Amino acid sequence: MLKVIDEGTQGRHVPPLALATRDEADAFVEKVKAAGYDFLRFELPDMAGMSRGKTIPINHVAGYMRSGLNLYGGTVALDSYSIPVRNSGYNEEMNYQDCVMVVDQDTLSPVPWLEKTGRVICDTMWYDGTVQLASPRMLLKKMLSVADSLGFRVMMGHEYEFYVVDAETRQPIFGGQPIFATARTHQHPAIDDLIKVLQAQGIDIITYNVEHGPGQVEINYSAEVGVAAADTAFVFKSTVKEYLAKHGLLATFMTKPYKGLSGSCSHYHISLLDKETGNNAFLDIADPDGMSAIFKSFIQGVLDHARGAMAIWSPTPNCYRRIRPRTYAPSNISWGIQDRSASVRVKASRDKSTHMEVRVPAAMSNPYLVAASVIGSGLLGLMQERELMPSGNGPKEDDASYAKLPTEIDDALDAFEADTALRDLLGEEFVKVYLAMKRQETARLRDEIPAAEINEYFEAY
Repeated sequence: MLKVIDEGTQGRHVPPLALATRDEADAFVEKVKAAGYDFLRFELPDMAGMSRGKTIPINHVAGYMRSGLNLYGGTVALDSYSIPVRNSGYNEEMNYQDCVMVVDQDTLSPVPWLEKTGRVICDTMWYDGTVQLASPRMLLKKMLSVADSLGFRVMMGHEYEFYVVDAETRQPIFGGQPIFATARTHQHPAIDDLIKVLQAQGIDIITYNVEHGPGQVEINYSAEVGVAAADTAFVFKSTVKEYLAKHGLLATFMTKPYKGLSGSCSHYHISLLDKETGNNAFLDIADPDGMSAIFKSFIQGVLDHARGAMAIWSPTPNCYRRIRPRTYAPSNISWGIQDRSASVRVKASRDKSTHMEVRVPAAMSNPYLVAASVIGSGLLGLMQERELMPSGNGPKEDDASYAKLPTEIDDALDAFEADTALRDLLGEEFVKVYLAMKRQETARLRDEIPAAEINEYFEAY
């Protein structure tokens, strides 16, 4: 049986952070100069997966690499309206102090739409050297460390859908419901230009096409090993929004921006690799479906914790407008081979590409947190040697025997709070910040008067 990760061993799964030495910083700056950059963006993925940080002229980069770049310490505990989250442990409790940004030198990439500008992705720690464990990127690193301790590396990738509209008129860049219509894919030149900009940043684009909604686009890129996969998703989403804005367009990953039209999702693909051999640990060619015992227990772990993880996979009230039967957005806890109606779709190709696709996450979800929650849930299934439930027959939304996913964010947050095993693995520092943030955001939105209510009642009553 695989060893269980208990509270006593959690600390060793927190990757250490270290500021650069003078020699390291100077060598890195020479690399930055050689790439032709005069400015470097220090970027931190926040709790929503958005980029926050500062842009540094090249002559000051080495100094900030050695000392750490000061940033407000509660940045990862700012809600969707940039309001500090109360009772998170990161704001008033810390007297609103700064943290420092620590550069990950492996993340250097260009920002092609800005002149002579590059980016690096950063992690954060307090000035006393304590790592900020609520940071989404650090949380994913922690889960990857747990996987490593069990003998696995993680191959993964995210795929995104998003809508593109004119920034002023808010009209979509093409109409209809044109899924896979080739001419629509190339109808607006900004989309083809966007692909080139993504490629210029080292993102390996596999396919791109229009989706089911007017102005809705899907772009797929190659999977990667470890935190680099989520870093790519972070850069991808930032690029889509920033670059298209240069064309007078607004790209939105809002999950359900239009009533009656297709929602936008972020399907998450994952497999485990044996860290000694590099072989796919999900593959067993002797099994009738080509699925190893490791794969089956991992899937069951994800299903076991799906109700709680839903708070991460669908992080806003708007996301739950997507969870409807017959919309290819799974509404219950299920799995199936090549089954788009299931929460977990098994890509059992009987070769090294065998993997699972979690079809629940919304496009608004944070790629680091989605990955961390799926990896954590799956590893819990492995450590408990969980037996995989039957997959059933026919569309999963028609089978009443499957437990339902939460359809309101309050229910998902309650389920997450009640899932002690997943909470313990992710860590209370993250859980405290996340629950406080989502409840603060939800309470604020609950107080708003929807336009639909005004249209329904204002004049008539």
